[in-house]
Amino acid sequence: MPSIIESNYAFIAGVDEAGRGPLAGPVVAAAVMFADKNLPIGIRDSKQLTAIKREQLAEQIQLTATSYAIAVVQVADIDQLNILQASLLAMRQAVLQLTPTPQQVFIDGNQCPTGLPCSAQTVVHGDALMPLIGAASILAKVTRDRLMIELDARYPGYGFAQHKGYPTAAHLAALKRLGACPEHRRSFRPVREVIAQLPPAVLNI
Repeated sequence: MPSIIESNYAFIAGVDEAGRGPLAGPVVAAAVMFADKNLPIGIRDSKQLTAIKREQLAEQIQLTATSYAIAVVQVADIDQLNILQASLLAMRQAVLQLTPTPQQVFIDGNQCPTGLPCSAQTVVHGDALMPLIGAASILAKVTRDRLMIELDARYPGYGFAQHKGYPTAAHLAALKRLGACPEHRRSFRPVREVIAQLPPAVLNI
């Protein structure tokens, strides 16, 4: 498994996002930097961990990281920019918040944000291959899940706390029954299609 030890730089960051696929809620990116290259044990792709384990690791990462930052891009910007550009924006914002400025970043996926203050390398499936990116994926996922639980309280009935905005059968059924709430991404086809089929009285816009 690749590791950040392969880099000759002292300040290296891993970057990942959470929330590209959901129909509702923000996209969240995290950047994490460990100058001493010592990461908590058990870090892996956040999707391979239980919610309890993610929470535990997130706390350890925050306590031991040299620096970490989280950026949130809201639904209005997702709809205006598109989800890819919104994700790249969140990743860039997270990197720019790190102190000190990293010398190199490893980014999950095959797309690299522009405007970074250092050299960058993309890593496909990096959240599973590199613990440093895995740490960022955990922070991003934990942060977004917490935000979706908060949205569940603000917009009851959609089940955001359970499915976190992803297009599950229960979510789509609630969307058809209740209409779209302000946190639904209207640029996403399933949301557009549901809105187009609903009478004006049902639209929650």
